[in-house]
Amino acid sequence: MHNSSPVQKKSLRFHARSFVAFVLTPQQPLGDWLTQLDDWTRNSPGFFIGRPVVLDLNAIEIERREIAGLIAALGERGIRVFAVEAAGRDSLGADLPPVLRGTKPVAIDERDPDGAGTGEAQARPQQNSLIIESVIRSGQSIIHPDGDLIVLGSVASGSEVAAGGSVHVYGTLRGRALAGAMGNARARIFCRRNEAELLAIDGYYRTAEDMDSSWRGKPVQSFLDDENVLRVAVLD
Repeated sequence: MHNSSPVQKKSLRFHARSFVAFVLTPQQPLGDWLTQLDDWTRNSPGFFIGRPVVLDLNAIEIERREIAGLIAALGERGIRVFAVEAAGRDSLGADLPPVLRGTKPVAIDERDPDGAGTGEAQARPQQNSLIIESVIRSGQSIIHPDGDLIVLGSVASGSEVAAGGSVHVYGTLRGRALAGAMGNARARIFCRRNEAELLAIDGYYRTAEDMDSSWRGKPVQSFLDDENVLRVAVLD
């Protein structure tokens, strides 16, 4: 008689995982758009390294050959596209990233004027503030997509802070600050001493070279005006 024990079968497990992806939205002419991207990455080197990037092609008419060339051009800049959004396309072929389906942008504080909603239940993430009590050192990256980011210390040169809401820096801001990173044009950036390498709100930005010298070393706030121009105002 042989003793036998049941063989445990290994199950194949699948997990769903949500994460923040950065979306690039090219514009025609592509050469000019790539030049603007080069200006951005020159002031924010390594910004896209190790980050999921989606290429949104819904706003332009572009042939598959041009798509392949654009993805290759981004790859030469260290930007690896992991997926593409392109309305009316089911696939771009096995040699190009997959086409995403059913994606939705994150809606931040979208509601009707009366606050009554549209009649259809909509799930919104709870907005929470993240408080960082230490200094953000060079090379560090802090991303908080679900609310305001508050830094009690300083943000060093070569580091970055990004938030779905507003960014508050109670020390010196020497690195890069990105507010409204999930699509919130009403977000703002506040800092006690402005020495920023880059300020960005909802994708609109100013680099250090674009900032007036009168804003340097001062307490400032940054915001978007009605024409989506990023403004910087000195706080009294």
